[in-house]
Amino acid sequence: MAASESRSGAPAMELEATRVRVGDIELSVVDAGEGEAVLLLHGFPDSARLWRRQIPALLTAGYRVIAPDLRGFGRSDAPEGVEAYGLPIVLTDVVALLDALGVERTNVVGHDWGAAAAWGLAALQPERVERLVALSVGHPATFPGTMHQRALSWYMLLFAWPEAEDILSRDDWRFLREWIGEAEDVERYVEDLSRPGRLTAGLNWYRASVSAESFAGGVGSGLPAIECPTMGLWSTEDLALAEQQMTDSADSVSGPWRYERIEGAGHWIPLDASGRLNELLLDFLGSAPAGVRPS
Repeated sequence: MAASESRSGAPAMELEATRVRVGDIELSVVDAGEGEAVLLLHGFPDSARLWRRQIPALLTAGYRVIAPDLRGFGRSDAPEGVEAYGLPIVLTDVVALLDALGVERTNVVGHDWGAAAAWGLAALQPERVERLVALSVGHPATFPGTMHQRALSWYMLLFAWPEAEDILSRDDWRFLREWIGEAEDVERYVEDLSRPGRLTAGLNWYRASVSAESFAGGVGSGLPAIECPTMGLWSTEDLALAEQQMTDSADSVSGPWRYERIEGAGHWIPLDASGRLNELLLDFLGSAPAGVRPS
């Protein structure tokens, strides 16, 4: 891997990946370093490249970093059909990946859909998760929660609509560009999603999990409480997610809970606040297990 300097001054890394078979597909996976494992899970419309400023910091601190392109994204396979993108299928991929790499237990850091997968992994496979860090997206039991969050999440219903591909891509991807705003990687997102079948694969994540019924009645959750030490991070300029859905996640965590509010950053915390995120990750992952739940 070759390190370079990002426009914010934080070290960035050009990622070298290998392909790992998980079930009937192959994932492109960055697997570097030795020591305690940290699994990094991205969301829409990202890839493992989202973590290019966290990976150098984690490697320098002595961690083994595992960052896959999740199914349908980046250089990983993109199977056809909405049913191929439900979160239970994604969790099967993640567990199979850990098995293939010989990792029995790992720290998990997730953003966006990757955070939803991280919550599910920690709840349903607690023996595999040492610590959990959720960026932007709170526990499934908190969504959509309030009418304010429903209003912010309008785009999820649009993305699940059959005509979403045309709406997002017409006029040189005007709608997608306006929705993403000033995100640093917008041109890369357009390039990635312009490949045959890739926009549909990304949107199928929404189609598999989002419905009008879930907005009206709430997703709810029958998930077991999260037992491992957990940190939730939310950024003040996130236009898609309200702070309450993250802070209310504490009610679904029986283990030690920590909340951090990042000022001035948008939805893409790993890019917008890379230095602050790295500080928080290294502090949280390196801290001794807490015996008493913080108040």
